[in-house]
Amino acid sequence: MKPRSGDAGITVRVVRLPHAGDLALPAYQSDGAAGMDLLAAVDGRAPLRLASGARALVPTGLVLELPHGFEAQVRPRSGLALRHGITVLNSPGTIDCDYRGELQVLLANLGDAPFAIERGERIAQLVIQRVVRGELVEAVRIEPTKRGAGGFGSTGTKARAKRTRKG
Repeated sequence: MKPRSGDAGITVRVVRLPHAGDLALPAYQSDGAAGMDLLAAVDGRAPLRLASGARALVPTGLVLELPHGFEAQVRPRSGLALRHGITVLNSPGTIDCDYRGELQVLLANLGDAPFAIERGERIAQLVIQRVVRGELVEAVRIEPTKRGAGGFGSTGTKARAKRTRKG
């Protein structure tokens, strides 16, 4: 799908490697989709078998040329995660604008059963994002906040919030 009028889009050049020659390029599956589906460029005669608890680097057969100031993020597909426990292990995986190798997806099977990855299967999503680079400046002190150093669930859960309100 092409960007609608008024949508800010960018052009990303892509080289399709020989082992992906018959596969479609990643595409958005709906007008509002944030990510394009990536396809597995595995051997069509031998699906990649991913045992429960295993992980594998799955080729896509694509090399991207991202414009400077952009990255591509590789994210899990919700349907594979829900139905089979298949996820992207280093999610989101970051593809930097200066990387010129094959885009591969690190999949993990968190499900109870083995999973077969067939040629052309939609295995992950690719989201293109603008990158803002920061400069770290060392300081002796930073401004305090009400939250402070609380993290990893420190703002509470729904159950804790209910208990707190009841007294």
